[in-house]
Amino acid sequence: MKRAGIVGGLGPESTVDYYQSFIQKYQEGMNSKQTLPELFINSINMYNIFQYISEDRLNDLVEYVGGAARQLEDIGADFVVVSANTPHIVFDDVRKKVTIPMISIVEATYDKADELGLQNVGLLGTKFTMEHDFFKKPFQSGNKKIVTPAQEDQQFIHQRIVDELENGIVKEDTKEAFLSIVNKLIKEERLDGLILGCTELPMILKEGDVDIPLLNTTEIHVDKMVEAVFSD
Repeated sequence: MKRAGIVGGLGPESTVDYYQSFIQKYQEGMNSKQTLPELFINSINMYNIFQYISEDRLNDLVEYVGGAARQLEDIGADFVVVSANTPHIVFDDVRKKVTIPMISIVEATYDKADELGLQNVGLLGTKFTMEHDFFKKPFQSGNKKIVTPAQEDQQFIHQRIVDELENGIVKEDTKEAFLSIVNKLIKEERLDGLILGCTELPMILKEGDVDIPLLNTTEIHVDKMVEAVFSD
């Protein structure tokens, strides 16, 4: 049985979700509550991530996240995930820092969208995820349209993620504001799916809140982790 390595702390709330969800899905796969997976978590500082990106210090970002992944490899992880969307800005370079497989949240989400037959999807996340093209590239390459909210709405979403969701705070007025932005985007762009491209967003946006499928990147990523654990 393979051992997972998780680069966590990005933020702490979603790292807890990864841990709990991974255990639950593993036990379902084993058809037993009397077993637990072996895994390692290397919790790093999400505010360093934001600083490196804001200051355009992407080489430092690669070294920081890549170093965390390498530490997991050194202590025995058989594969590694980075439990957040934003650091995937430099995922291809981070992947080169280890010799074991790394599972991309972006690639996993694209595969899920393709499986569902989605062609016109919206993307929410931190401003870094929405502004950069790392999440958009596979969708555009696969002839799928991917759209983000207006710049002002992006800034609002980012600030509420950082100030509230990253700290485990869920406010009803924030949810209502998010839904207003999303419903406007659905109407204007005729979306057939919405990517929750921040691992904290499922805290506030749930399936059924809107009339299109929500792609929960945490859940999608964890499903890929479980597949990797049971693979030969």
